[in-house]
Amino acid sequence: MNLTFLGTGDAVGTPKIGCGCVNCTHAREHGIERLRTSLLIENEGRHLLIDTSPDLRQQLLSAGSPGIDAVIWTHGHYDHYTGFGEFYRIQDPPPVYAVDETLSYCAPFFGFLSFEKIRVRPCMSFPLLGLSVTFFPVNHPPVPSFGVRIDSPGGSVAYTGDTRADIPEASRELLSGVDLLVLDAIVPPEIRLSKHMNYDEATRMAREAAPGDYRFVHLSHLIPWSLPRLARDGECIRFP
Repeated sequence: MNLTFLGTGDAVGTPKIGCGCVNCTHAREHGIERLRTSLLIENEGRHLLIDTSPDLRQQLLSAGSPGIDAVIWTHGHYDHYTGFGEFYRIQDPPPVYAVDETLSYCAPFFGFLSFEKIRVRPCMSFPLLGLSVTFFPVNHPPVPSFGVRIDSPGGSVAYTGDTRADIPEASRELLSGVDLLVLDAIVPPEIRLSKHMNYDEATRMAREAAPGDYRFVHLSHLIPWSLPRLARDGECIRFP
């Protein structure tokens, strides 16, 4: 199993349009960016996409144009699902796995595409592309939002989606002890938000979960490029 960070940014991305802050300036000067967050998992030659960001066309081209076999939507915020339209006239749109509320909200946006909609139940594992997948609830008001745990013979990954630190205990247990933990850390420690973790809160959650390794995603332009454990667009992690 391999995981590629197709994008690591928040809904705005970095550099932010029209912004002259030090982080956006650094991005422009060095030709780097944070596209909106999306993850690609390859297992036995098949590809699972976690969230379909508005930057999906650019992301898939950069990843070598893989055919996508299945999609997971974690929740119904536009930066996590609206890129699904990029499958139009590219490939047969892949089936989408999500909880009922997410599918009911997101799927009508793609009335011009015919695709399979598969409703999943939180905290119940199911097989997908040779993997075991488990959705678990997190806390990102006001929409229902879910993290995902993926287990394979070669390793395990957990991804929170957008969330605050106060997630259910059963969800915390699913984060624990994985080989790679991927967490939302949208802003630096000095800023506190009502719907997301800041960098310190995400670091605390990661240390409590005691994974083999961890990375932070969904990063805003306020996050300095030099902080430890930040995932980078295009970074690939390979599991044994």
